[in-house]
Amino acid sequence: MALLQCARLRGNMRSARQGQPTRLEELPNIGKSIAADLRAIGILLPQQLAGRDPLATYLELGGVMGHRHDPCVLYTLMSVQHFLESGEALPWWTFTGEGKKLLATISGTGTRLV
Repeated sequence: MALLQCARLRGNMRSARQGQPTRLEELPNIGKSIAADLRAIGILLPQQLAGRDPLATYLELGGVMGHRHDPCVLYTLMSVQHFLESGEALPWWTFTGEGKKLLATISGTGTRLV
């Protein structure tokens, strides 16, 4: 499942479009699956991700969905935050190193890390 999730994310790299995105799927690296998960936690619009902490969102997804998402979901959320702040669309895997450091900060909470 985790590898499939990462493959879906990799296939959904989108370049920045003119103007503000109005749908989650218009954000770089966000496909139907991740958009559906975000909607399940009440994030319906790209603007709702703008001020959110990617790690907090990742942990919230896991809590609501009842399972830990693959770490590439965190990296995807980090790439979205970068896009919303800078307008630069980067592949999610660009944030792997930084994301692993963030995940290490919660390793004492009982969260299983890869």
